[in-house]
Amino acid sequence: MLSINKLTVLADNKEILNDFSLDIKDGEIHVLMGPNGVGKSTICRAILKDPNYTITNGNIIYNDKDLSNLTTTDISRLGIMMINQNPIAIEGVTNAEMLRMALSERTNEHIDIFKFSKEAKEICQKLSIPESFLHRDINSGMSGGERKKNELLHIWMLKPSFLILDEVDSGLDVDALKIVANSIKEYQSITNCSILLVTHNPKLLEILNPTYIHILHNKKIVKTGDASLAKEIEKIGFKNILNEYDIERNLENE
Repeated sequence: MLSINKLTVLADNKEILNDFSLDIKDGEIHVLMGPNGVGKSTICRAILKDPNYTITNGNIIYNDKDLSNLTTTDISRLGIMMINQNPIAIEGVTNAEMLRMALSERTNEHIDIFKFSKEAKEICQKLSIPESFLHRDINSGMSGGERKKNELLHIWMLKPSFLILDEVDSGLDVDALKIVANSIKEYQSITNCSILLVTHNPKLLEILNPTYIHILHNKKIVKTGDASLAKEIEKIGFKNILNEYDIERNLENE
């Protein structure tokens, strides 16, 4: 589904990623982990062509389409959606208005207001959020937990085929984390969407049961494993794992 090939990414003329490669197939959940500042969020934003990040080498292919010359809007139309750790508030635009516009943009079809309203209310009920959320300005005046639940509403309505979740657990208490994680898991199981997740939260990983864990170091992925790798990181820390990686690399070079 998504293939990232030898990507180099700059931010403020500083190289953040170099020779970064990653392949994600349909229905897989991939997790990026690593110390702060290694570029985990950078790759999330590079996929969606954030103007603050410049790709100078390599490419990103999504369902056989090269994203190099596409805009963020074009990429979104392909079914890629990102939720970050602090979803922005947009005053003057309600959730319902944004969702109807986004659906119309994606499908190039007129949105039946009655069908839309019925589905939106059903999803609000599923997520245990008030229907009044539909008529509130996007994330305006909402707590961190409310914003994340609001983003879940967007996921279920817009039906992305590829989800990018950048520390979606940030700011959530234990109960809110369970609601968000279980909803994402349910959505993934129903739609078979692929997920690229940035997190260090063991509870979130336990619920989502990722296909692969990747550790970033020196601007690229240096170690990949199954869900047990996250438990190893929790037990001995990044420093010890990366020290082992450096030792192994030196032995290979001898």
